[in-house]
Amino acid sequence: MSRVIAATGTPPPLAALEEATGALRAGLVVGIPTDTVYGLAAEPSRPGATRRLFDLKARPQSVALPVLVADVAQALALAVADRMAVALMERWWPGALTLVLARRPSPWFADLGGDGETIGLRCPAHPVPLALAAAVGPLATTSANRHGGAPLETAQELSAELGPGVAVILDGGRCSGSPSTVVDCTGVEPGCLREGSIRWAEVVASLGR
Repeated sequence: MSRVIAATGTPPPLAALEEATGALRAGLVVGIPTDTVYGLAAEPSRPGATRRLFDLKARPQSVALPVLVADVAQALALAVADRMAVALMERWWPGALTLVLARRPSPWFADLGGDGETIGLRCPAHPVPLALAAAVGPLATTSANRHGGAPLETAQELSAELGPGVAVILDGGRCSGSPSTVVDCTGVEPGCLREGSIRWAEVVASLGR
């Protein structure tokens, strides 16, 4: 079974973060709280790490894994972003907005799944994933549930359902927020792929549309 470690507070406890970063650097899956729902995270440059994510969640390889970043600079190192996309990052990050952008050529993306052309990026408004991404780099993530199932809202639920495949679970209390809003920024104008915590009308208004 996975280890469940308390990780509440700002900043989160250093010992909890060190335990999680050690597991991530070993290519293992970690359960993390976020500002929306609990997630499963892996350090994608580690051999086999994202394969473990796909297998644990029973997620099709064709459905690419989104990525959590510590800041805008990490995002711009991974993706091509025009002025519109950067404006959305600066307005809504950290927060519940995922931007789909064209990937920059890099072997880092080999195991994210999908078509290899785009990447979904988000900078979450939660101290745990921000600290982990700052420490080990961008994190391949997915919601903590079996593919197609309801997200798990507590560390205990996560441990009970997915525990054998998760090395460490950081307990940040109940996470029951709405999923992030997903915006396609690969075209001339932004497009709404999923309306979540942030209303699409607010996203459009923030661009002066």
